Amino acid sequence: MTTGWPETLWIVRHGESAGNVARDAAYQQGLARIELSGRDVDVPLSDLGRRQAESLGHWFSQGKEGGQPNVLLSSPYLRAQDTARLFRDAGGCPPDTRIHLDERLREKEFGILDGLTGRGIRAEFPHQSELRATLGKFYHRPPGGESWCDVIFRLRAMLDTVGLHHSGCRVMIVAHQVVVLCLRYIIEEMTEQEILAIDAQKDVANCSITEYRHHPGPEGTDGEMRLVRYNVTAPMEVEHTPVTREPDAIVGNRG
Repeated sequence: MTTGWPETLWIVRHGESAGNVARDAAYQQGLARIELSGRDVDVPLSDLGRRQAESLGHWFSQGKEGGQPNVLLSSPYLRAQDTARLFRDAGGCPPDTRIHLDERLREKEFGILDGLTGRGIRAEFPHQSELRATLGKFYHRPPGGESWCDVIFRLRAMLDTVGLHHSGCRVMIVAHQVVVLCLRYIIEEMTEQEILAIDAQKDVANCSITEYRHHPGPEGTDGEMRLVRYNVTAPMEVEHTPVTREPDAIVGNRG
C-alpha cells in the first residue's frame, strides 16, 4: 500500500557558500552591495562548505541515521548541487544514487533587491524597505522577486511530486534556508506566526539535518510526517568542522 509520504524525509541546507562569506564581509564593512559577480545560481561552496558536506556524508556512511537516503533531491543552484554530490561521494548514500534536480527547490528570488545589504536597500529602495516592515517577510514580494508565500506555493507542488513518485522511500532534500523553513510550515501545518517565531530563534545551520518520519494513520488514510529533529549539527561537530549559520541569501533583508 502506498502512503503518499516518504518513509523518512531529511531536509538539509547546503554547505557554507562564497555568498555567505561575501555577505558577512559586506555587513562588517558597512557596504551597500555584496561583492559577488555572476548569478546567485552559480555561487559555489566555500572551502569550509565543502568540508561540511563531506562531514555530513561521513555521518550517514557510519550509520548514524539508521539508514541512508535512496532518493536524493536538490535545488539546481550550484551550492546545493555540490553539497549533494560531496555528500554522496563521502559515502552518505550509494555511489550510483542519482541527484534529481528540481527547480521548485531553488532559493527564494529577491528581484530588484538581489545583492543589496540592508543599508543598500534603505538607500536605493526606501519604499520597499517600508513595505517589508509593514507587510513582514512572509507576505512582502519585492518587484521581480518572491514572498515566502510564493515559495510555499511551489513547494506544495514539489511535495505532491515526492508523494507520487517516492512514497515509502528514504528521501533527502538539499536546498536553502528559506526552503527548509517553508517545508516545515507546510508539513506541520503551521501559521505565519509559528514559523516566523522559529525563524527568529536562530538561522538554519549549513549542512544541518531536519528529519521527519512517517507515522501511519487509520486505515484508508495517508498518516502524517512527524518531526524527529530540527537543525541538527552533530555531523560537523563530531569531526570538529566549524558550524556556520549565515543567512542563506545574497540579499541583505533575506526571507
